[in-house]
Amino acid sequence: MAIVQCIDAITLLGGGSLGEGDLALALARAPILVAADGGARHAAAVGQTPQAVIGDMDSLGAAAARYVDRLHEIAEQDSTDFDKALRNIDAPLVLAVGFTGGRLDHELAAFHVLAARPDRRCLLIGAESLVFLCPPEIGLDLVPGTPLSLFPMGEVGCASVGLRWATDGIRFSPAGRVGTSNEVTGRVVLRPSAPLMLAIAPRAALDAVIAGLGAATACWPPR
Repeated sequence: MAIVQCIDAITLLGGGSLGEGDLALALARAPILVAADGGARHAAAVGQTPQAVIGDMDSLGAAAARYVDRLHEIAEQDSTDFDKALRNIDAPLVLAVGFTGGRLDHELAAFHVLAARPDRRCLLIGAESLVFLCPPEIGLDLVPGTPLSLFPMGEVGCASVGLRWATDGIRFSPAGRVGTSNEVTGRVVLRPSAPLMLAIAPRAALDAVIAGLGAATACWPPR
């Protein structure tokens, strides 16, 4: 059973790079807060109280005492705190801040978690970009001219409409063909063949992407 269960979207706060306004941006759309380990320090700094703090608890510092009744320790070291938290949240959407920027290896690990947990619908919010794993089908009402990139986490196809450069029939892979710097021409529909395609949109498209993820009824099964 998940540690946190909610019928509404949840904000998940990580301990990494956090820009001014990032947390407020997410909480305005998903007011219930959960912290992944060191994310509790960010929460304490702005006077927020997470519903739960999930992780191996090696980065809490003074926040450990402040949130002692909300700690859910997962001691194993084979997964990141982002993974520990995400797999233990049962919600229709998770808005994740504090997981991009900073160390590149941490950011890559966060992208890996999106692909490793395809049944957990999650949107990473960064300083400039939004990143999410495409569900089996998603429609996005984006402004024409908006950049939209597709980056495969494995070998995968992706049928699409509404993009300047067609993707139908292309076999994408990390070491082969990728789909960065495409451009929106109208309403976008993406239909990846497997839970392996990341979509990257500008941060300004946040509400449109949230709406698209919320309307995408089909889900990938857990790995």
